[in-house]
Amino acid sequence: MPELNLSVSKGWIAQRLDVCFDREYYFNPERRYEIDARCAEYVERKLGDLGACFTESNLGRREFIRPDQVLIGGIQPNMILGMLLGAEFVPGMDKDADITPECFAGRPLDELPPPTALVDHPLIRQFDEQIETIRQEGRHRPIPPFFWDASGRAAVHGSLTSAQKFLGASVLMNLAADPDSIIPMLNWITDANSVLVNHFAKTAGIENMEQIHVGECSGCMVGGGQFEELIVPQASRLGETVAAVRFHSCGKSDHLLTAFAKITNLGSLDLGGETSMALVRDTFRPDFPVSMAPPVMLLSGEDPEPVLDWAQRTFEENNGGTLTVVCHLEAQYNLEAIRALASKVSDMS
Repeated sequence: MPELNLSVSKGWIAQRLDVCFDREYYFNPERRYEIDARCAEYVERKLGDLGACFTESNLGRREFIRPDQVLIGGIQPNMILGMLLGAEFVPGMDKDADITPECFAGRPLDELPPPTALVDHPLIRQFDEQIETIRQEGRHRPIPPFFWDASGRAAVHGSLTSAQKFLGASVLMNLAADPDSIIPMLNWITDANSVLVNHFAKTAGIENMEQIHVGECSGCMVGGGQFEELIVPQASRLGETVAAVRFHSCGKSDHLLTAFAKITNLGSLDLGGETSMALVRDTFRPDFPVSMAPPVMLLSGEDPEPVLDWAQRTFEENNGGTLTVVCHLEAQYNLEAIRALASKVSDMS
């Protein structure tokens, strides 16, 4: 039976509330708590009937977001890694933040710091101190970097997606022409993510990690053979050293499904809505958990019918399997289409 997981973006909120997602919002826990509480109250008041929540796309879940939680270093994971490599943080003010691009482009990969040394970086120490302060005060529950709610599910960007962020678009060309030149960066990103996620879980007292979400947003641009050879081992190492993997691929991923199935300790999939659900169920058993997001262009259109057509086709192809429809409400989306989708999911449940 399908379920709906609806989250709300900073861009949508900023059009309706007098809030500013500036640098202090990300680095001052008190300000973060104050603004997040205002946003959460507004979303509950306006969209509570849809079960919506204010969180990052595909990451936090309403049932695990506590009123007393405060996000420490609540920054997209590859931005944290990028800042450890020298990137500058760029707040979005009225939208998601970013970092300066290609922070490691042109530098020899042997200059990458040892992953185990990252816990001594001033930024990581700052987050550690904030976690400890919040824990000692006892008024709030600190949610550490790489986590988004109280569930114990961590989140990182995949090695290929992060490498493209740090080195630029040439990564994809080098992946085809000289893959050996990229593997050291892929390995470093995977090891750094493992070290930092485990470090912050220990610092915040998270004893049992439920899953690790691995957001390989660039993965659909790679052929199935290359993906299996280069990317599956990276995701598998996270499955072995952290927790069961929730693997995310944004775009059409029909050609990667058999490779996904080879990821060690794969716990679930989170896919873009252009992927064939029929092929997903041909590859994975009916009770294997799958999340799928409707295509963006359908949510942005004036007519809700295309979204409903997509949902009907997806539900039929899913054939009763374990399915969550995920939707992150952006400023340009048609709220009427979102409500129609929610009604459709409810009718099928």
